[in-house]
Parts: sequence; C-alpha cells; structure tokens
Amino acid sequence: QVQLMESGGGSVQPGGSLRLSCAAPGIIFSFYAMGWYRQAPGKEREFVARISSGGSTTYADSVKGRFTISRDNTRNTVYLRMNSLKAEDTAVYYCEARKSFYGSTDYWGQGTQVTVSS
Repeated sequence: QVQLMESGGGSVQPGGSLRLSCAAPGIIFSFYAMGWYRQAPGKEREFVARISSGGSTTYADSVKGRFTISRDNTRNTVYLRMNSLKAEDTAVYYCEARKSFYGSTDYWGQGTQVTVSS
C-alpha cells in the first residue's frame, strides 16, 4: 500500500517561511507528477502547486511568487517552500501523486498542519 508522508508543518508568524516535505517511498517516484493541496477549516480542499515528472510547475494564483515546489528524484521527495506566509495560508497541507499531470490523483498523504498567526 502506497503511503505518502508529509512533514515540516508548524506554526509561524505572518511573513515567515516554512518548507514542507513529502516522501513517497512506495512508488516509482520519477514517473509521477507530484502536488500539494490544502484545506482550511470549513472550506474545500484546494490546489496549491504541482510539478511534473520532468520538472514543469504550476501554481495557484494565491501562492504565485511566494511558494516554490521542487522535487528530488534521488530522495523520492517533493518539497514546498513557502515564503511571506499570510494568515490565509493556514490550512492542512496534503501531498498527492498522479501518473498524469492533467489526470486524477492516485495517492494522498495524511496531511500536515500549517498555522500562520501572530
């Protein structure tokens, strides 16, 4: 059974930074597009960023210029660097893996909490 494992969440003040990591040991990592979603209390899960197997990236408008997604195929890990964090970035962040960049999600992680508060 494939399990994606997020880490790196926590509490930070507005304007601060965090880096999330997602390890994917049970898949042929280099074959998969990897992405991040988030879900705030009372809201639906929303797309944050995705990186293709070849390294192409796409971002939600709300995080463009502040967040950076990257991957290390030697470590089977995808990262989300989050800078200039705002209170509205507070959410549970989920990692996902999909075989096709424009297809549906094949695997989800369990989520990691990010709280931005003064």
